[in-house]
Amino acid sequence: VQLQASGGGLVQAGGSLRLSCAASGIIFVITDMAWYRQAPGKQRELVAAITSGGSTNYADSVKGRFTVSRDNAMNTVFLQMSSLKPEDTAVYYCNAQGPGKDYWGKGTLVTVSS
Repeated sequence: VQLQASGGGLVQAGGSLRLSCAASGIIFVITDMAWYRQAPGKQRELVAAITSGGSTNYADSVKGRFTVSRDNAMNTVFLQMSSLKPEDTAVYYCNAQGPGKDYWGKGTLVTVSS
């Protein structure tokens, strides 16, 4: 299983970024996907999740600013991030919830400057 995240970078506060995660080695259409993030010195936390059926769930800190979506034809999950804040600075990880096991990508760094 490979999860290749991309789209991170440096952005000013108030700006937007879109992260992508291309998955291979899994039956993507039946796999629940999620985005997590880990800021320096902090634990990894759930940012947003999307089920195989398209139901979504968000951390309170990003509700109304971030949108998770998926394209099953492309085996890709997206995270559209808007109104970014310095506290959103973190490494963002793609997660696939396989049967009895979670899979993780290497992460992409998002830095939000004030």
